[in-house]
Formats: sequence, structure tokens, C-alpha cells
Amino acid sequence: MLAEEIKKLKKKMDAIILAHNYQLPEVQDIADFIGDSLELSKKVVDVDARYIVFAGVDFMAETAAILNPDKIVLIPSNVASCELATYLDPDMMRRYKSRYPDAKIVLYVNSTAECKALADVICTSANAIKIVDATDADEILFGPDSNLARYVGKYTEKKIIPLPGNGHCYVHTNFDAKRILEMKEKYGAEMMAHPECVEEIHEIADIITGTGGMIEYVAKSKAGRFIVATERDMSYRLKKLHPDREFIPAWGNAICLGMKQITLQDVWESLEYQRHVVRLNERIVGNARRAIERMLELS
Repeated sequence: MLAEEIKKLKKKMDAIILAHNYQLPEVQDIADFIGDSLELSKKVVDVDARYIVFAGVDFMAETAAILNPDKIVLIPSNVASCELATYLDPDMMRRYKSRYPDAKIVLYVNSTAECKALADVICTSANAIKIVDATDADEILFGPDSNLARYVGKYTEKKIIPLPGNGHCYVHTNFDAKRILEMKEKYGAEMMAHPECVEEIHEIADIITGTGGMIEYVAKSKAGRFIVATERDMSYRLKKLHPDREFIPAWGNAICLGMKQITLQDVWESLEYQRHVVRLNERIVGNARRAIERMLELS
């Protein structure tokens, strides 16, 4: 079996496999660690391995490489990209900064290494409010997800300026509030929504939280059924952790195409041939590491 071959290769090469909660079920099953962006960011700092195989999208593998300059980071597919990250580029950041010179830049982890290098601090959906409140500025340029920016703005006294105004994740903007309300009534279920969702989805949610927070919420809740308003394979992750509960994707087509570029075959080939090494400019790495480490200090 391919999964067994991957396990043998991991041991032979001194490698560890990290996977995001949105990965294909079979990829989650062979990972050494599964988590959300914050959990994975913390985990890579403590990795004791020569190779890190990152089953996630490009910005996640870049983050691992930034925090582990002495290790070889592989991403199993060179087309596993995050469309949200493409809404922002360094020139846009400089233009916004010149327009708001007193503002600090809090950048969502779903961004390129080049953009991270220009940020004051990075955040994830799990710690965004905490990071914003801890940042020494009354005005915050927050990007690239405008829905997350608006969500954070509700829970802080600081002025949040979306950077840019239209950045969004297509997975989280296509949920139908009316349909979800019908599902809640039909199944008698609680509904968990990701902060990247639009406001009308937030308004009908029982909790708004990142994927790590969803795991914590289910562990504390007494409900037997949950509607999960995020990428559909988060339901697989939750079901593995809580086989006695039922998890219903809010929409069966809520698929992150970037995440789904990685298959078991890709993981095997990446290990076997050391394929798709993440390489970054040293100057960018140094500046981006500072912003990421600032996040880890604050969170």
C-alpha cells in the first residue's frame, strides 16, 4: 500500500508530515500532525526532523521554511495555492501604508512570504482579535481577507482598514444562509462558522471560530449534530476525533481546490524524489520571520 511505503520513507529520510485540516482524508490519515494554521505554525518550530513535508497550500509551506532555515521543507504539489493570498501584493501594501502612515499592518497568515516581510505582525483566524488588540496602534491595516477584517472590527475598539477591500476566500463566501437555517431545523444541529464567512452566515452561527476552535467547541458541547460552515473535509477531521457525533458540511461543494491538489501519490513522490523544495529569498525570510515570531510571542 502507498500509505505503508510513505511510512517507510519517512523513517528512512528522517521526515515528518504535517497536514492541514482541509486535506483529503487519506492525506490526513498518514500525517504525523494535523491542525489549523496557528497549530501548524507552532508545531513547525519544535519539529525534530531533517525533512518537513507540508501537506497544505503554498503559504503554509513557506511559513514552515521561514521558521526552519536549517531544515528542508517540501510541498507535495507545486500548484497547491491559496487564491485568497493573490488578492494582496507588496506594491499594494506600500500604497496603503503611504495612505495610512500611522497604521500598523496585521497580516493574515494566508498571504505570500513577500507580503509577510512587509507586515508588523502576522495572525491567524484563531488569534486575529488578540493580535490586533496587542498591536500598538489605533489604526490597523488588515488583509488580505476583508470578511475576517470586518469580523475582527466588531470585537476591537481599533479602526480596522481592510487591505484590500475585496479580498476573500471563495470557499467561505458561497454558503447560503437560508439553506443552512433549513438544515439547522431539519437536523436539530448546532452550526459552526469560520470567521472568513460573510456576515449573514455569522449572524446565524452558534459559534464563529477557526478550525482549531471548532474542535474545542465540539469537545465542550453536548450537541450530537453539527453543521460545519467551512471547507467540507473539516467534517472528516471532526468525525475522526468524535465518532459518536454527526458532522454535516454546510455545503457539499465547499472545496478548497488548492488543498485538493495534494494526493497520497504526491506525498510519496515528494519524499522519494525530494520534490518541490520550498526556496525563498534570504532577505524576505528574515523580515517575514520577524513578523511571524511576533505573532507566536503574542499568542
